[in-house]
Amino acid sequence: MGRLVILSGPSCVGKGPLYAALKRLYPRTAGRLDKFVLYDSRAPRPGEVDGIDFHFRRRDEIEAFRDRPDFRVFEVRNDLQAMDTRELERMLAESVVFFEGNPFIGSRLLDLAQAQGVASLSIFLSPLSREEIVELNGRVPSVSVPEFVTDVMRRKLLRRTTRQKGILSQADLENIEVRAQSAYGEMQQAWRYDHVICCHDGEDSEHWDAFYYPIGDARKAVQAFAALLEGDAPDGVEKWEHDLIA
Repeated sequence: MGRLVILSGPSCVGKGPLYAALKRLYPRTAGRLDKFVLYDSRAPRPGEVDGIDFHFRRRDEIEAFRDRPDFRVFEVRNDLQAMDTRELERMLAESVVFFEGNPFIGSRLLDLAQAQGVASLSIFLSPLSREEIVELNGRVPSVSVPEFVTDVMRRKLLRRTTRQKGILSQADLENIEVRAQSAYGEMQQAWRYDHVICCHDGEDSEHWDAFYYPIGDARKAVQAFAALLEGDAPDGVEKWEHDLIA
């Protein structure tokens, strides 16, 4: 049986750019990963390719998967996503399977790996470090960490979507709010993961690809990601306790 590698985190935290940077800078490491592609009801974003980023399908087509025993369907931030469990089993029988996506499905895959005894490496990409969360929780006067996280992700999502679309519609703004409001709850799953990488450079940042080489936290994140995939224990990678995000 193969191995399952899971990369999860809130929307716009930088999962996609991190994987793209891994492929560009560490092609041999990335080349050993066989990406598991989900089905998604949303429209492709600029640059996304059907069959590579997601299998983009109409919502009613994904709803119909509920009647098929080989599919699992999930409501994710007002979108429908689905995974083909038979395809996952086939891939796990022969390769290192890589999932990059939201923590809702990432946690389900963790459960599956544990139940079936599948070797796994799970990595959570966080917009805040453990040290920052501890400081916020201890501040006087108190700071609402859920509201803080929501505001951080709202700003990232606004910058990303504005860069992609220019003028935002009411539907865009509503989608941004759903994703921003979901982030704190998703971060509550981070303790389940083997490793947490803090990266302040989300998908809104030019630090990933505006220059010849990633800079800032983008550089640190891709270096840590590559090291973990090679079995090393890089500095700065965290392990969160259960009650860090209450």
